[in-house]
Amino acid sequence: MSDATSTAEATSLPLPDPSWRDRWSGAEGGYVVLDLGDQPPADLFPLPDDPTPDPEHPLRMVIGTGTGLVQLETDPTTPQEPRGVEPAALVAQAEAAVAQAEAAGFVRPGTRVLEYPSPHGGSWVDQLAARDMVEVSEGEAELLVDIFGMMHDADQKAALLERAGHLTDDGVLLMQYHTVAAIVRSGIWNALRHGHFAYYSTPALVEMGKEVGLVAVGAWEYPLYGGTVMLAFAKEGSRFGAQTADVTAMVERELAEGITDPAYVATLGTALSESVAAIEEYLRGTTAEGLVVAGYGAASRTSALLRSAHIEKEQVVAVADASVAKHGRTMPGNRIPIVSPADLVGLRPDRVLLFVPDLLDEVRKALPEIEANGGRWVVLDPMPREVEPVA
Repeated sequence: MSDATSTAEATSLPLPDPSWRDRWSGAEGGYVVLDLGDQPPADLFPLPDDPTPDPEHPLRMVIGTGTGLVQLETDPTTPQEPRGVEPAALVAQAEAAVAQAEAAGFVRPGTRVLEYPSPHGGSWVDQLAARDMVEVSEGEAELLVDIFGMMHDADQKAALLERAGHLTDDGVLLMQYHTVAAIVRSGIWNALRHGHFAYYSTPALVEMGKEVGLVAVGAWEYPLYGGTVMLAFAKEGSRFGAQTADVTAMVERELAEGITDPAYVATLGTALSESVAAIEEYLRGTTAEGLVVAGYGAASRTSALLRSAHIEKEQVVAVADASVAKHGRTMPGNRIPIVSPADLVGLRPDRVLLFVPDLLDEVRKALPEIEANGGRWVVLDPMPREVEPVA
């Protein structure tokens, strides 16, 4: 694999815990590029009367110097039962991706498909079934689909080897991921969370594929989460041939940005400081004006943002979410109540902090009462940005 660049600035970056080993190579050698301190598990939503304090654990991002793989340093948490609801933007991306995969010849009626699901949703089962593909849960398949799935595997090499083992000789593995290039470029520091063991750049993932006999034969980009990528992998020597030009162009572009340079990835720390300062300043202003502020989106990225910006119930009275399973629960640490969208409308908030920017169009359409009552949506991406009301 290509070594991550070690610039003069990178040498001053903290080193990971001595027990840390790269989740791909198993080797030592890395830098801590983002440190969020102690954070509650991102999928913990305690009941109001659950014992306090809620558990917190270190949350740090490391880049391996021998692999360029950006990854979670440690994770002592236990995954909770998923309670999320697929946003419309994720469904729309699934439709677009399946259509593009079909146009590329990877989706063919009557062939077998094996899907590696993500706890956050994004399944293609319905779209592929509509194209007469046969879903299987074991054995070989002509199409493997991994939508934000492999990042949840602590042992990255074992996970990719398993996927390669299910692929037929002329099969294709489609992987979608939130590219580190977009995360760093947009300063989305709160993408880091417990349970997400790997954050892929295209150069790192393409090299990982090569090590297990897979070649990248297609690349597509989408705007979801600030920038997601779908790569198509096939076995070396298959009918799909060598690495395609679109993959090479994407790899070269991310390398030119500096995505394997620890110092560049560590600019997420600056983004953290700047966005937290801006959020705290914004909420000081709303408090001074006596405004009622609520939130929307009890998502995995929300806990870290609330904790890092020291947001309490006195500043944000409730967080609404579409997931019925979360209603009546609370956000960890500050115990801000999680309510239904209908309850959010009933609060008649002056401002609603939107913790998942991709939901903006969807929630404005579903909850016109917010703006009709004089309220405004405030997108946290992750800097606060007030949205002008509909004329």
